[in-house]
Amino acid sequence: MADVTLRGVKKAFGDVLIIKGVDLDIGDGEFCVFVGPSGCG
Repeated sequence: MADVTLRGVKKAFGDVLIIKGVDLDIGDGEFCVFVGPSGCG
């Protein structure tokens, strides 16, 4: 399989910065889930 690496991830809606530079490492064989405010991902 493979590793996943994210560096400096940002998300904005217009002038509103929602995610401010996230770094994330997901190793081979690891399980990762992203959920939003509603709890669904």
